[in-house]
Amino acid sequence: MDNIRATVKQFILDRILSETDPATLTDSTQLKDTGILDSLSTLRLASFLEETFHVSLEARDLEEGNFSSIEHIEQLLKAKIRAD
Repeated sequence: MDNIRATVKQFILDRILSETDPATLTDSTQLKDTGILDSLSTLRLASFLEETFHVSLEARDLEEGNFSSIEHIEQLLKAKIRAD
């Protein structure tokens, strides 16, 4: 669970921003506001998170606030993992 932020960041860099300088993506970067995540990439990320962290995400979990930054994604995942 300690690697949530690193895992999420690496997925985004590898699968969504493959030609971006990794230094530009921080834990607080606004993923949706900056256009990093759109609806399709959000679904791809959600699927990856479900498989990697063995959680089940519902439609309401994909709300903009939960996926607005790597920090918020980590908070969501920690809450989901505790709930199981």
